[in-house]
Amino acid sequence: MSVTKKPDLKDPLLKLKLAKGMGHNYYGEPAWPNDLLYIFPVVILGSFAGVIGLAVLDPAAIGEPANPFATPLEILPEWYFYPVFQLLRTVPNKLLGVLLMAAVPAGLLTVPFIEGINKFQNPFRRPVATAVFLLGTVAAVWLGIGATLPIDISLTLGFF
Repeated sequence: MSVTKKPDLKDPLLKLKLAKGMGHNYYGEPAWPNDLLYIFPVVILGSFAGVIGLAVLDPAAIGEPANPFATPLEILPEWYFYPVFQLLRTVPNKLLGVLLMAAVPAGLLTVPFIEGINKFQNPFRRPVATAVFLLGTVAAVWLGIGATLPIDISLTLGFF
């Protein structure tokens, strides 16, 4: 617990400083007009000058107009979407690709029901959950690496 020291408002020196407007900071300078008229405008105008100067010296480049019907070949999603991107990219039927993506959480939801009677937490004594985890991790890493490669070698990773 901390103790808060309150100022002695009956102190004549403190009363004099407060009457002159000198109680707001450590230096005893009044906020009006020193801070409000002289310091704040300089800071605000300096910030504007800095931003405008950077915009003039290094303007943002304007690229070609966007075309929603032409996707660049080098476009890739964020790294954590690589496996599902690879599924959608390599499966010829897009509905089947979406169903495969929906099968991942559906399969994970079935694991507790398949192995719900097992009272052990040790992974070596839970073979179904361990096998699903290992198989899913290997498949996700395989598909994730394949998503960064050209489509003709993306499923085999160039090994076969």
